[in-house]
Amino acid sequence: MEYKATRDAYGKALVEIGIDKNIVVLDADLSSSTKSAEFRKAYPERFFNIGIAELNMVDIAAGFALEGFKVFASSFAVFITGRAFEGVRQSICYQNLDVVLCGSHAGISVGEDGGSHQAICDISLMRSLPNMQVIVPADYNETYRAVLALHKNKGPFYLRTSREKSLNFTTHDFEIGKAHILRQGIHACIFACGPVIEFALKAAQELDKEKISVCVVDISTVKPLDTDTIYNTAKNVGHVFTLEEHSIIGGLGSAICEFLGENLPKRIKRIGINDKFGQSGTSADLFCEYGFSVENIASKIKKSLEDD
Repeated sequence: MEYKATRDAYGKALVEIGIDKNIVVLDADLSSSTKSAEFRKAYPERFFNIGIAELNMVDIAAGFALEGFKVFASSFAVFITGRAFEGVRQSICYQNLDVVLCGSHAGISVGEDGGSHQAICDISLMRSLPNMQVIVPADYNETYRAVLALHKNKGPFYLRTSREKSLNFTTHDFEIGKAHILRQGIHACIFACGPVIEFALKAAQELDKEKISVCVVDISTVKPLDTDTIYNTAKNVGHVFTLEEHSIIGGLGSAICEFLGENLPKRIKRIGINDKFGQSGTSADLFCEYGFSVENIASKIKKSLEDD
């Protein structure tokens, strides 16, 4: 098994698409962390370090886009979606500009940086904005393919990446707005996004031992949702779960509930961060503390089936 950080895929893919001289890359003094430094080394004339000024960076990105450039701008997720929110709304989304915002170090897996730096509501903020498309890849491979796809498609986009290394397991092609069924099942399904999909797959494997069949679906595009796959999967199982390294308020779980609530009412249980801030600790300890362990996920599904 191979473990790689999704942020590393972002840096590698930027270098590959950098042969397109219409691409410019911006960063808020965190390029060694976000991995946009790889682009800086390869194409220094088209890389701009804006400094610790995310709102300025977003406005500058809008300016480049208005001049016809394809822009990739990155910082920590908590800053590029929070501190810069007004600029993202007014300058990029309102004008529907071709800008990719990469929020690195997302979720509680940032670990020891603590609650102040752990983005747990970034998906909620970005999916609430008109015109914004939200991409949360499952692993290194999917992140790499996502960046190549974003290069060929018009933004605005928000791409979420992680600092911590995670299991690299996907082999499918990436298509904006397309979900992927990673595992079939008949008793329950888990709609999940990001590297925590690894835990969903392992929980499903554990439940297999008890003759409980669980489908796992990779929702790498949180907005726009692949409503066909979600509908057709949910209608064939008795229990629906969502899993995300994010608050259960406003993220993938909310998006699934909104869609199914209007089109296929189901009892849905969301697994994520329960209206709390993160805290300092190793990513492994935090995943256990906030309920992302394989044992907890499997237990929630088993209990739901038993209570039915």
